[in-house]
Formats: sequence, C-alpha cells, structure tokens
Amino acid sequence: MLGSHVLLKRSGGARRLVLSAAAKINLALEVLGRREDGYHEVATVMQAVDLSDRLVIEDAEVLELRVSAPDVPSDGSNLVARAARALRETAAVSRGARITLVKRIPVAAGLGGGSADAAATLMGLSRLWRLGWPRARLAELAATLGTDVPFFLRGGAALGTGRGERVEPVAGAALAFVLVNPGVGTSTPTIYGSVTPAMYSDGSRVDQMVAALRSRRPARVAESLHNALEGVAAAAYRQVTQMKAALLAAGALGAGMSGSGLTVFGVARSFDHARQIRARVARGSWSCWAVRAIRGPAIRMRRER
Repeated sequence: MLGSHVLLKRSGGARRLVLSAAAKINLALEVLGRREDGYHEVATVMQAVDLSDRLVIEDAEVLELRVSAPDVPSDGSNLVARAARALRETAAVSRGARITLVKRIPVAAGLGGGSADAAATLMGLSRLWRLGWPRARLAELAATLGTDVPFFLRGGAALGTGRGERVEPVAGAALAFVLVNPGVGTSTPTIYGSVTPAMYSDGSRVDQMVAALRSRRPARVAESLHNALEGVAAAAYRQVTQMKAALLAAGALGAGMSGSGLTVFGVARSFDHARQIRARVARGSWSCWAVRAIRGPAIRMRRER
C-alpha cells in the first residue's frame, strides 16, 4: 500500500530504474484571464534546469512509496503516489512497484518539483511495466495530475498555454542561473486567488521571451523576465524583494520569481559567473544553487539490476 514502509521481498531478477527529475523556472508568466472552469488562462515560458530529485523504482508486490524528506508526505496525497495509482488504473495492470524518492528540489517553491517527480513516475512505471505508451498518451494522463506535469515529460524550454498544460517546445539557449529559496513555501491556489482582472495581459511578454531565447543572449533574456504573480507574492512575503535585490547587487543580469514562488532566480553571463553570484548571495536562511539550463529531456532514466 502506498505510504507503507514495510520491506517487501523481490525476485532475484527484479529490475531497478534510477531516474533524475529536473526542476523548472518560469522565465515569463502572464495571466490572460479567468476560465469557465475557475482556473486562470496563462501563457508561460518554462525552462528546465539541472537541480534534480532522484527516484529509484523497483519491482515489488504492491505499490509502495518512501520519501527522504520528513516534510514531504509518503501517503496517497503525494503526487508520486497519485501518478502511480492513476497509471496502474488507466493501464489496467495489477503489478506493484517500490518507489524511493530522494528530494533535492525544495517543496512549494515554484520549481515544479512535485510535478517533475510525477512525470518521472509515469515514465519509470511505463518502462518497468512494459506498457509501451507513447509520450503523447502519457501526457494526456499527466495533464490530469497537475498543470506542470506534461512539461516535464518533454523538458528543455517550452511555451505553456491553457492552464499551462498545453506544451510546445521553443528554441533554448545555453543559459546559467542562480536559484535562491528562503525556506518558506507558498500555496499556488492562494497566490492565484489574489490575482485581479487588472493584472491580466495579452501574452506579449511571453512572445518577447521566446524571441529573447532565440537570440541566445543572456542579457536579452534578463531584460525580458516577467512574472505576473511576483507582485502578489512580494506583497505577502518580503523575502521575494530581498532575494531579488541580493541577486542584482551580486551581479545578476536580471532577476525574477519562478511560478507562484517563492524561489527567485538570477540570470548569469555564464556558469562560472553563476557560481560567483551564488557565493555572494548565500546566507544562513537561504538555499542557493548555481544551475544550467537543460536543453534536452527533463527526466533521465537508467536501468540497473
């Protein structure tokens, strides 16, 4: 049962899959309006970055989830657990799996860590159970689990529309960033619940970012950063403004908030520059990472025995 921590015997030939699930940042995010289903219509440019969680998926008699982080649930509410159940029910299979999740991406941080883990679970179990599902079919199921989950089945840089679940690849660039997280989580529904019609826009800022990525110039990407939710989050959490100011003072070309926050990122000239910025910004209560843009898949998988 998911959430159980009882060790299960497995056969000598049981397979073991090891997956890395990368985080994402939102280089641009606009709210276009309110949909009839209550969700907001958005346009966003997402970029996978090489800060990753690790999942180990093995044959087992039942579905079982273990999580390394004490503040992350290992019961049925975890998005990994929900993804595993959804795939097993949709594919009508009766097999189990033991999933071990080692968290490195901060939780409720605007980096899509839970969605990345869910996407990795779908890919890993599809391989373990030999379902042979194409990515398009996995993406349909992914969209029922969360807005960002379909993006992580692809990775790289992408344009997200609708609720963010409709994903279209865009030209990427060899970019480097510094991520700063204050150790405080946010609630996505709460942040979106504070959005007013005055904050709606027409998608032109997202178009500007797509063009900036095409130019492959970090300075132009930095100039094009935009997040319609940043003002809402900054009004409730002063750390957003503090982290952004610290990144700019440390030499970042530009800085902005990712998703519904509270992670703030700075654009660097190079990875060496990102490491220099990180060293200047790091302080006791903040977690900081120098990362590279991932231009390929957000989920990487290898098989072991």
